[in-house]
Amino acid sequence: MIAFLSLVARHGRAAMVLGLLAGFALPQLATVLKPWLPQMVAGLLFLTAFRIGAKRALGGLRDGVSSLKAVVILQMALPLLALSCFYGFGLLATPLAAAIILMLSAPSLTGAPNITLLLGHAPEPAFRLMILGTALMPLTVLPVLLLLPALGDLQQVLVASLRLTATIAVTVGLAFACRHWFVRNLKESAATAVDGLTILALAVIVIGLMAALGPALNSAPWLVAQWMAVALVANFGLQYACFRWLMWRGAAPLAVPTAVVAGNRNFALFLIALPASTTDPLLIFLGCYQVPMYLTALVMHRIYAKALPTD
Repeated sequence: MIAFLSLVARHGRAAMVLGLLAGFALPQLATVLKPWLPQMVAGLLFLTAFRIGAKRALGGLRDGVSSLKAVVILQMALPLLALSCFYGFGLLATPLAAAIILMLSAPSLTGAPNITLLLGHAPEPAFRLMILGTALMPLTVLPVLLLLPALGDLQQVLVASLRLTATIAVTVGLAFACRHWFVRNLKESAATAVDGLTILALAVIVIGLMAALGPALNSAPWLVAQWMAVALVANFGLQYACFRWLMWRGAAPLAVPTAVVAGNRNFALFLIALPASTTDPLLIFLGCYQVPMYLTALVMHRIYAKALPTD
């Protein structure tokens, strides 16, 4: 089993692409897996926290100010900027505006540290951004929802955010405790096996996340194509812009983790608070949004290699 998981870890980018293809090809399986998404995401978070460990995750607390700045910019400044732009162009009431503004308001994707690791970079900065961004979301989302209440019910979004924060705290705490009690010094072979198991979890999760996309491809392919273009530009565009900015600022160690978080957000958190009139198109966007997420390690690999240390 360890040998198999190690093989998966070595071919992680290919495994994630296969999971993405399965999401398109197996709509019935996607429907079966969809109700189990919260549990699967919690399991993924547990594996990530266990792999990193409390010592490495908390060892960068001295960088808390820079992480806080990143969260405020990514989750508050960017959505407010987008809101202003859509208002200026008279597009604020469109599903496009709702999708982009909510995406920018969301905290990091739970799997962002795993994607960072697949790219050959340290996952700890992305992990800290994910934890901090989720914890601060009840505060960072307030200006957006107060300025544009049609995006969602404030109370529902805050309750969902607090519930997510509590779930993450319990899951991460349990993972750190298990690592401390049972495997304080994780050997390289065991760490690689955990990486392989994490990649398998990501590949299965994406199938459930794309449950709404298969039927939409048959009924409204042009609509799917439009949302796919939006998802690709928003995700990869944010990643590239953030990466170039941080590299220009001389922050190479943080460039890749922060860029991955910038483009890959936990957008699904908002769906429970959206009005019914916007739910369907945004569900299609959520399915399309998985494509650049799962292609990040493949598409952005050469760009992000510029931040790798050279001998």
